[in-house]
Amino acid sequence: MKKLKVLAVLLILIGAAVLFTCLQQPSGANAAKVNLNIKKLDVAEFFAERDGTFIIREMKKGMTFIHNNDRAEQRFAPQSTFKVPNALIGLQVGAVEDEYDIKYWDGVKREIEVWNQDHTLGSGLRNSVVWYYQAMARDIGKSRMEEWVHKISYGNQDISGGIDQFWLSSSLEISPIEQADFMENLYTEKLPFDKDVMKTVKRMMIQSEGDNYTLYGKTGQGSNIGWYVGFIETKDRDYVFVTNISGTSADAKNITMDILKKYHLMEE
Repeated sequence: MKKLKVLAVLLILIGAAVLFTCLQQPSGANAAKVNLNIKKLDVAEFFAERDGTFIIREMKKGMTFIHNNDRAEQRFAPQSTFKVPNALIGLQVGAVEDEYDIKYWDGVKREIEVWNQDHTLGSGLRNSVVWYYQAMARDIGKSRMEEWVHKISYGNQDISGGIDQFWLSSSLEISPIEQADFMENLYTEKLPFDKDVMKTVKRMMIQSEGDNYTLYGKTGQGSNIGWYVGFIETKDRDYVFVTNISGTSADAKNITMDILKKYHLMEE
């Protein structure tokens, strides 16, 4: 009788252990997400028709995957990705009050229809409104802009191309790897800006949200240069990403989204 009781207790304990193990094991898409090894990603298929680089870094452990190291180390004009540091500097020095600070359209018709209206700092970032951020750069002024570009060690730190032009196919250049470092420092709030300034700009960068992720990003485009940079929060881990291609910013963004979806980082 005692043996039967002992056996019954053992069977109960074994069953409980098996159930606990099953509950702990990720399955399906969650398993792919939890076990993502960013050292072994294969993204060559997304760059079959164009020259480009893709960087993704898991921030907790600092593990990084780079497709096309040579291009990742090459500097390019940041184009409208500079709106991110521009917004940070503008808020920090008081050139704008907050993300709702309005600048009024000057009535000049520009090539992108959504630019032809009044904008705030936030809508200017989301719609990549060049005239808004040029006006803010002029309000910041050369000396303060130069001081802060140096403080954050942004690329080659060269703003000699003109206070409202230097980031637009001009003197300022930054490599994709440097962009990744900058985005990581923004996400972890290790840049030399006030915490509320960094939180405001990060909030402005939100592009899409699902049940299991929040995507932050900014595009940039010049003459045959397309950027998409940012970071993604998932339930398990957070990642910085940078895509730079010979092409358009729309292509860079689409490639990024396709890669994030392939590796189950953008699942509802």
